[in-house]
Amino acid sequence: MRLQAKLKREWRFLKGLTRTLKRVKSIAPDSDNLICDDLEAAVDKWRNNPAITFEGKTITYAELDAIANRYAHWAKGQGITRGQTVALFMPNRIEYLAIWYGLSKVGVATALINNQLTGAALAHCLNISQALHCIVDPETSPCFEDVKEQLGRHIQQWVLGPVHGDQRDLVNALKSCSQLRPDRLTARDGLKAKDTALYIFTSGTTGLPKAARITHMRAQLYMRGFAGSTDSRATDRIYVTLPLYHATGGLCAMGAGLLNGGSIVLRKKFSATHFWSDVVSENCTMFVYIGELCRYLANQPENEFERAHKLRLIFGNGLRPDVWDDMLDRFKVGGVLEFYGATEGNVSLFNFDGRRGAIGRVPGYLKKKFNIRIVKFDVETETPVRSANGCCIEVKPGEIGECIGHIASDARSNFTGYADKAATEKKVLHDVFEKGDAWFRTGDLMRQDSDGYIYFVDRIGDTFRWKGENVATSEVSERLAGFPGVKEINVYGVPVGDLDGKAGMASLVVGPEFEIDNLAEYVDREMPAYARPVFVRLQPEIETTGTFKYRKIDLVKEGFDPAVIKDPLYFREPGKGYVKVTKAAYTKILAGGFKL
Repeated sequence: MRLQAKLKREWRFLKGLTRTLKRVKSIAPDSDNLICDDLEAAVDKWRNNPAITFEGKTITYAELDAIANRYAHWAKGQGITRGQTVALFMPNRIEYLAIWYGLSKVGVATALINNQLTGAALAHCLNISQALHCIVDPETSPCFEDVKEQLGRHIQQWVLGPVHGDQRDLVNALKSCSQLRPDRLTARDGLKAKDTALYIFTSGTTGLPKAARITHMRAQLYMRGFAGSTDSRATDRIYVTLPLYHATGGLCAMGAGLLNGGSIVLRKKFSATHFWSDVVSENCTMFVYIGELCRYLANQPENEFERAHKLRLIFGNGLRPDVWDDMLDRFKVGGVLEFYGATEGNVSLFNFDGRRGAIGRVPGYLKKKFNIRIVKFDVETETPVRSANGCCIEVKPGEIGECIGHIASDARSNFTGYADKAATEKKVLHDVFEKGDAWFRTGDLMRQDSDGYIYFVDRIGDTFRWKGENVATSEVSERLAGFPGVKEINVYGVPVGDLDGKAGMASLVVGPEFEIDNLAEYVDREMPAYARPVFVRLQPEIETTGTFKYRKIDLVKEGFDPAVIKDPLYFREPGKGYVKVTKAAYTKILAGGFKL
């Protein structure tokens, strides 16, 4: 029986891997086949199929293409030339994909700006994009207006809506633009798959965002890869509530739907209360997730729609093991396809056979076919460990290390980096296993078991040392998730006076059943001494990025100072439970008055 189960597992894995590789096999840096060619081929095949549904309106593949063509001709009419960049600063809309798709038809790159940004962060992204034109809508236009004085050059603002001052009316400008495709030979002659199609910005969890350069080749890897890995069909309807400025929603989900003739059901933003009724009423067969989206669903009370759906697959990344169980057991989704990949990186993993908690698999018999390795890592110096001969050391099964990807010239191993060359070089590790080789640093700690399954452990910088041990924030979060009333968890390390390492601190969002008096007994039972949070902060909500990643930078800066923090704040006093941090207690902690 065990042999039969193993063979079944291998079959599922190899079937999924083969299907995905088949879709991406022909992608090459010097090919003249671009991402817009892939989308045009889909339009020609499924012209009358519904492509995108948004707020009660549906457009077909042919209508999507017509909108894109108008933007292509608009760019040409404005003298925006090949290789230049247009910034796109809008929330999810029915035209969103059509805009960058159209601009790519004439060799213009699009910088996808997070529509939640304001102030200095927004100005920073607009400045590093090098764009001379920015497309906005009535919602984002005021934010653009607020930062105009912080921009390093004049950026012409084009509004899909009412205009004033020096703004330009994009709705009116598009009326005179042709719906017919620009001539491919003149518009794209000489363009290659290695040319830039998009700039997608990192989430900015630890500082200002960086602009990852997405070539046509990389966009094809995302879109074709997910058309293959999800095994999507023309009958599928994929529910997308993630922002389209990010690769998971904007490329992975769109590719899974549109390159196989399926349909995208797009929402402006995620709503936990309307999620299941939406999925049911729109007859969705898949949805895409990231980060904490599924946890938000799991925290909702049961409702009549949560098992009345037709979901055969959900796909995404960052699904915690405890929530994985909720998805399959409570919500009865057909299957989970967890994947791993950084927007800018060259490491891609898929969990094709559904092992709960794993982000992917590299079986031993296929190791040489993958560009992925996990190497020993020093948490304090935040660098890989090197042996006496100067080379990095691969970890053994069960050990934790940094995941790295070998950089080569082929499409799957290529690393295009960021707009900032210095930032790009920081992500490259040289002379890893032999002189002259180069590897992409994912910045993620992982471990691999004896069957080849790979598990995410923590982000480098999130893991910290305390009492001589490495504390993985993700593992502490998993344990805290089991305590009654805990809804959301953000774990990080904070310095304490002159003590070595960092003490664990957990910022929690809790429900009425949460009882701080019982927390100490629980963490003592569930965690080793070094991993137990020394400090606990209760927040009404945790600040996240637009892709549901928790921001920690401000929390770490505030530490456990009651003069700065107005939220309820607790300290694990030795011999007692969690007690409130008063000014006197804060002073005593810093002076070393408690044995931590």
